[in-house]
Amino acid sequence: MERDFYLTEQGRALLDVPGGNALYSAVGYRIWEADRQPGLMARVGENYPQAWLSKLRSLGLDIRGVKILARSLEARRFYSLEADGRSALGHPMALFSRLERQLPAALIGYSPPEHQSINHRKRTHHTLRQEDLPGPYQAATAAHLCPVDFLTHNLLPSVFRQEGFTTVTLQPCPEYMEPNIFPDLPALVTGLTAFLPLERDLRGLYKRRTADLWEMAVETASFGCALVVIQRREGGQLLYIRDSDQRWEIPDYPGRSAKQVGEDAAFCGGFLAGYRRSFDPLEAVLHGNVSASLVREGLDPFYALDTMDRLPAARLEFLRGKPRRI
Repeated sequence: MERDFYLTEQGRALLDVPGGNALYSAVGYRIWEADRQPGLMARVGENYPQAWLSKLRSLGLDIRGVKILARSLEARRFYSLEADGRSALGHPMALFSRLERQLPAALIGYSPPEHQSINHRKRTHHTLRQEDLPGPYQAATAAHLCPVDFLTHNLLPSVFRQEGFTTVTLQPCPEYMEPNIFPDLPALVTGLTAFLPLERDLRGLYKRRTADLWEMAVETASFGCALVVIQRREGGQLLYIRDSDQRWEIPDYPGRSAKQVGEDAAFCGGFLAGYRRSFDPLEAVLHGNVSASLVREGLDPFYALDTMDRLPAARLEFLRGKPRRI
């Protein structure tokens, strides 16, 4: 759960708004399940805006799994946006200066995170523990794990299964998707309903082994994962179904893009909602595809929840004839 700041090259800004993969996944799910409250699990610092938690609750999100630590945590992310919605983490001072705008006080002292190899077995303040699972959540039957540290992803799927969850999906974190964690991949994906990596992250994991995305999907699924869905760099998804050895290519829903931040997380939330509705992997991908299309159309993180009631279903129907079996 993050504090997001956006600035376009034209000077349009949206500063200090709720963000993060957990929030966008919940929005992607909520698009399809207006009558069901997705429960959030996260650890945030005492500096996380408390008013935002009330906002999330008012939008139908269950926040009983959000633990507030007695310390401050860096949760800011600054994105520079191009005209087509493409986004990049950057340093705000340079862009604000070029546009001759004053740097907001909330961004003073901010530096963009740097990708570097880390000890993926080291616990962080964001690492979720078994005791972080609230009692009311234990009656749930499905969960999605957003990108977070390796220890959380290594521990929580088994915890969920012990509690009776029958559907567990996971989007890996780019920080640990490197060749040196490949020996740990079987333990990470065994028992998952679906593994949902971004293409660039899966390529990072397999870069010393193969450049063929289907080979990556087949090998990953062979470790005990029912479905592998690769979110493509240029848009759309590849779906591999292990039990039937089916391979599907699904294009993105065509439309405008205001920002690409959060669309992959929204896809995962929509995928979970779609899978729980039908237990059909292809239908699940199409639901996720629609969720992603709605989220990327607006700068506001909750834009997708204000769309017309019939719009998601109309987009779903449009997409049903588009997948191609490979």
